[in-house]
Amino acid sequence: MAITLSELATKVSGTLVGGEPTQSVNGAATLDSAAAGDITLVDAADKLHLLAKSRAGAAIVPTGTGPLDRPSIEVADVHAAFTAAIITFRPPRSEPRIGVSPLAVVHSTARLASDVDVHPFATIGADVEISAGATIHSGARIMAGCRIGAASVVFPNAVLYENTVVGARCIVHAGVVLGAYGFGYKPGPDGYTISAQLGWVELADDVEVGAATTIDRGTYGPTVIGAGTKIDNLVMIAHNCRLGRHNMICSQVGVAGSTTTGDWVVMAGQVGVRDHVHIGEKAILGARSGVSNDVEPGKIVLGEPAIDLRDRKLQLATISKLPEMRRELKQLTARVASLEGTSGRGTAEAA
Repeated sequence: MAITLSELATKVSGTLVGGEPTQSVNGAATLDSAAAGDITLVDAADKLHLLAKSRAGAAIVPTGTGPLDRPSIEVADVHAAFTAAIITFRPPRSEPRIGVSPLAVVHSTARLASDVDVHPFATIGADVEISAGATIHSGARIMAGCRIGAASVVFPNAVLYENTVVGARCIVHAGVVLGAYGFGYKPGPDGYTISAQLGWVELADDVEVGAATTIDRGTYGPTVIGAGTKIDNLVMIAHNCRLGRHNMICSQVGVAGSTTTGDWVVMAGQVGVRDHVHIGEKAILGARSGVSNDVEPGKIVLGEPAIDLRDRKLQLATISKLPEMRRELKQLTARVASLEGTSGRGTAEAA
């Protein structure tokens, strides 16, 4: 579809600067992929030079940017406005509510609210309870005793082991496994014996769990994910962990058993956290950090082992200077050797 710049400016609550109000826009795309009929975005003044290399016919820019080499729409929030522009040209696909598909397998003792959707080939076990507005997609397996809150979504091929609890408005992406056995074994003369696996996984309200992430059940009680926490793809959270509210856990993070976190903790990509440690409120663990001790609230740590960010930066700066320091040391060593040699000859001649 096509829309005029004037109409688009109204839709995104912006002000048109330059160009003809009746100029048509056919789509929205990023700077590097935009065509002549597209509108793009530039979210900061220091990126305006990139616009010159773009084929885009117009741009959404921050308020106060001023005239550019092509029409622009100035807005207070560039990303919110660009989102609205994309939705204008590519509205999200919406699926009608379908109820319980006759191709789904639903146990006779399961209790489903009247407006729950269960797609074909999903499996709902005994004594499962699913609240109003929840959606269970094809191939998902909800095992016995699970509880799923209102308006939550379980995407295809996710597996919820028995007694898993999912709060309201949660998103469980494809391939997620909630409630698998924890990795705990007792060695014996004949091999390893698995520890008790009597707990479960509990997601509070508004939690999102990324694709192919696994969260293990507790040994005797729950592994808990606090309200509002967002977990990226390919994350591993071990048994008995208790994460606080509004944590942000990025991809490929591994959290060992019985670790706890405060609220608003951030773990960047590929962080590894040892078992039985506590990460304090609003702490930030930098990418690829190896955390082996408790982290104080508000602390930013980096590295392996993870230490205070300022100390790590100092270490890195020092390491980068090692070749220069090595050269200087060799020069100083040679100079000292030369001076000692001269001093030795002078002493011998005096004798």
